[in-house]
Amino acid sequence: MVVERKFISDLIIKTRISRYMESKLSRAGFSRVEIQKTPIITRITPYVMNPGRVIGRGGETIDSLTETMKKRFKLENPQISVAEVPNAKLEPRLVAKSIANSLERGINPRRLIHTAIKEIMENGALGAEIIAKGKLAAKGARAKKLKVRLGYLPKSGNSSKLVDVAQITSYPKYGAIGVTVRIVPPGTKFPDRDIKKVDIPKNIAAAGFNKKPIDLRR
Repeated sequence: MVVERKFISDLIIKTRISRYMESKLSRAGFSRVEIQKTPIITRITPYVMNPGRVIGRGGETIDSLTETMKKRFKLENPQISVAEVPNAKLEPRLVAKSIANSLERGINPRRLIHTAIKEIMENGALGAEIIAKGKLAAKGARAKKLKVRLGYLPKSGNSSKLVDVAQITSYPKYGAIGVTVRIVPPGTKFPDRDIKKVDIPKNIAAAGFNKKPIDLRR
């Protein structure tokens, strides 16, 4: 029981830290945070698109963030090590944010989702799923659900823990839309099968936009 309570407590703290960092580091393109506790230090690694914004001039910003970790979350000897996102197309939170922003600008949901999952798979993902649920049509229309899934994407068992997941809510003028993105990163090893390259269906392969990418650091 004591171990279970400790596990739950650690999970709650991690969730609170993640939410706090997302609110403070959104301009840096925050994607996720990893927390590793040792008997000596608590190592916190936020993954962002622009590490320079987190570090700040002369390390001022990261020093302030470290002090906040001590006082707000009662962490002993926290050490923050900023990491740059290697590929934004393989980060579920960044993909979901991009989709949410585009929905608020009135981009066609189906075409948008097809384009996003195409880009995910073209960047080497072994599996991906994008779900948009809510007011996808004009005012007065019923809530709908759009789901596109490609490749191998386990939903249960230990293998499901290898899937990266993020959920973002978009707020276009007709009503809220929930966006869920699941991605199996390149090189993921599953105990029960060997995943090969996935062929992209023609209807999705043809999807695309002639538009500038959204700056998620604004």
